[in-house]
Amino acid sequence: MARLRRYLHHQLTVGAELDGHLTWMNRLLVAVIIVAVATAVLSTEPSLGARWHRDLVIAELVFGTIFVLEYAARIFAAAEEPGPESAWRKRWHFIRSPLGLIDLVVIASTLLPLITADVAVLRMVRLVRVIAVMKFGRFSAALREIGAAIGERKDDLIVTVALAALLLLFGATALFVVEGTVQPEAFGSIPRALWWSVNTFTTVGYGDVVPVTALGKVFAALVALGGVAFVAMPTGIIAAAFSDAMQRRRDRMIEEMRAHLARLDRIDEEVEAKIAALERAGGRRPTGKP
Repeated sequence: MARLRRYLHHQLTVGAELDGHLTWMNRLLVAVIIVAVATAVLSTEPSLGARWHRDLVIAELVFGTIFVLEYAARIFAAAEEPGPESAWRKRWHFIRSPLGLIDLVVIASTLLPLITADVAVLRMVRLVRVIAVMKFGRFSAALREIGAAIGERKDDLIVTVALAALLLLFGATALFVVEGTVQPEAFGSIPRALWWSVNTFTTVGYGDVVPVTALGKVFAALVALGGVAFVAMPTGIIAAAFSDAMQRRRDRMIEEMRAHLARLDRIDEEVEAKIAALERAGGRRPTGKP
């Protein structure tokens, strides 16, 4: 039993962190989650739901069983976590941890839709479980690098968002003043005009609300052109941050390789010194001795 607990703990947690990649259990879990989410998406199609209802229900039961077994295995293996606490305290700590709570939500998202269809959208929560699994090993390092890259340009992004908000408010205010009396339903207030301003600023342009006056069209053109610039700015900022992060990662890898080569050189020198010492010692031995 203890050997099984250690094996499960290694597969579900420690092995993934030390080896730098997902273990076969976590890989299987990610695949099951992706298939389960795809099944949930297909089940919302009425024609498929009527034809494959029984198969979809069976698939959900299979997925639910897998998630319950995985949750139970994690609770069982949590006793192997390092620390002076008792096994049950460690298990209770896991149940209350973010990963344990996510597991509970995933299980609920699997079982509740079988009782009532109104909560079928909860199945999409399974995607959060993929993120939780990917926190291990090199995936964790990649997520940290992404977070650090965005954090380094936080001030730039805040300024960009603030300027974009000002432009949105300017466009809504301008169209309220110019078009408010002409189209009161669309531009009769600044909050109403903000819907048009957001659509135009993000270059979506649904076309349900458009200015009809000449001055309104001028302001609309300014907002549209400003939107193109401000939507591209965060992309450039984040891309530059990622480029800097990747360059630092390459530099760090080069330094680690150089340090490794230096250690190998020292080892070679020590080995050569030992060989030379043995050769000298062998030369002083009496003749006839090996």
